[in-house]
Amino acid sequence: MLSRTAPRLDTSTLPARPLSLAALAAGLALALVMAGCGKKVDHAEADAAASVEETANVIAMPAAAEPAYQAEPPVNTERYAKIEANPIHRVAEQPVSTFSIDVDTGSYANVRRMLAAGELPPKDAVRVEELVNYFDYGYPRPDSKDTPFKVSTELAPAPWNAKHVLMQIGIQGYDVDKQELPPANLVLLIDTSGSMDEPDKLPLLKRAFAQLATQLRAKDRVSIVAYAGSAGLVLAPTAGDRGGEILDALERLQAGGSTNGGEGIQLAYATARQAFIEGGINRVLLATDGDFNVGVSDQSALETLVADQRKSGIALSTLGFGTGNYNDAMAEQLADIGNGNHAYIDSALEAQKVLIEELGSTLMTIAGDVKVQVEFNPAVVAEYRLIGYENRVLKREDFNNDRVDAGEIGAGHDVTALYELALVGSGGESVDPLRYGKDSQAGEAKPAADGASAQGKSDELALLRLRYKRPGENDSRLIETPMLRRGIAAEPSERMRFAAAVAGFGDLLRGGTYVEQNFGWDGVIGLARSARGDDRNGYRGEFLQLAQTARSLQAKGGATKGAAVAEE
Repeated sequence: MLSRTAPRLDTSTLPARPLSLAALAAGLALALVMAGCGKKVDHAEADAAASVEETANVIAMPAAAEPAYQAEPPVNTERYAKIEANPIHRVAEQPVSTFSIDVDTGSYANVRRMLAAGELPPKDAVRVEELVNYFDYGYPRPDSKDTPFKVSTELAPAPWNAKHVLMQIGIQGYDVDKQELPPANLVLLIDTSGSMDEPDKLPLLKRAFAQLATQLRAKDRVSIVAYAGSAGLVLAPTAGDRGGEILDALERLQAGGSTNGGEGIQLAYATARQAFIEGGINRVLLATDGDFNVGVSDQSALETLVADQRKSGIALSTLGFGTGNYNDAMAEQLADIGNGNHAYIDSALEAQKVLIEELGSTLMTIAGDVKVQVEFNPAVVAEYRLIGYENRVLKREDFNNDRVDAGEIGAGHDVTALYELALVGSGGESVDPLRYGKDSQAGEAKPAADGASAQGKSDELALLRLRYKRPGENDSRLIETPMLRRGIAAEPSERMRFAAAVAGFGDLLRGGTYVEQNFGWDGVIGLARSARGDDRNGYRGEFLQLAQTARSLQAKGGATKGAAVAEE
């Protein structure tokens, strides 16, 4: 007779594979009978009985009668900082625009990954300036290293609105041959948590850093810190020409455990300080999917940690990997605060681009705290809109404050910024003038900064100012460039057409507020095709394919990849 109290089963040895209800019942029944008879439960026998019963059911029952086992779909926890597109400003009310430059490209590779998977990206994953800055526009290089970069400007009709003018600002840094780079002290801070156990995460990360190892020289030093649950030094500072030891250390890495990113960053900085090279490149390269869930997991605490450490002369760059739980918001922000750059690695080819082709710009800073300020002439320009750079906008007074942090330019880097303008009397204005404002009377304009009237400078659209610091200097230097109305070309150049195509691509992915009505996907694709140019690396051809994919997905009502939004 069975006991009234059900026997307590040890579930640790129950079969791990999913069983049918009938098979599970058979195994449990045998266990209960044996327990009631006073015999110790043998779970191996119960498992065998369940397996026999399951096999009999498969043979006796049609396949349709067996309920299908379906795993729960993975929850998408990718995180992106919320972006509110820059508004249109009336020059009479707000004549000055100020922002920090941005050389990150992570958004483009991440968007490419999603489109290749047949998904439209969430709009907050699309940072238009990072899409535009993914490409090289062939700007003229500086004449000497005395001024670390050269500024180029262009004005032409906007491709999506003939009543508007597109203004392109290009900043090109001087380049350095790889062999002429200063000695580098690199700490590879590698996420080996359980979430990295996917083909597009730790295995791809190993291949990426293996490519970097082939570029290191005897005068370079490389260390490896891994973090998962607790941080550990995998490779002490090692000469760059000892490639076998570096590759062996990479190969030993395995994913498992939770993620203590805060502890890992602390150990990485300590290791970088130990091997610090005076006058050299000192940088931590953080490679992660961003899933910091143990330790210093609060983003503000991590930002404070990184901000404190950058003062010691050690920069932090981030490389994002993987899907499903990618924390773009954290990876991008930590790189900004750490005086580094952020890239997303979705393939071995992207790793080659970031860590081999652009090694100098990835590692070596030639100008720091680079800020852009444009003062528009209200007698000539009625409205303006800065395209992208939403999370880089600065207060007007920040431009002259050398204590306010801004972006860095690496060796060989080029930076592009675009403004869309409506000139006075063009009929392209979007905002009504104020009834009681100073601009309510035709022809009345605010005085220029130097006391002369804006009308007295009627050929000037704007004054472009740039501030930057040379490495190791605390005081910024100033460059000023007037932009003249007579400089508006009849047609945009090849470089402007391609930059405009990429900006239009980004706007359409974010909802098409500015280019959808009169331009659309056909306009983007046609403009990019006309500006494909030499395209030695095939990047522009790939962009064309992505634009065609995005057009097709939107036409079919393709689903947008779900993701969380990290509030600022």
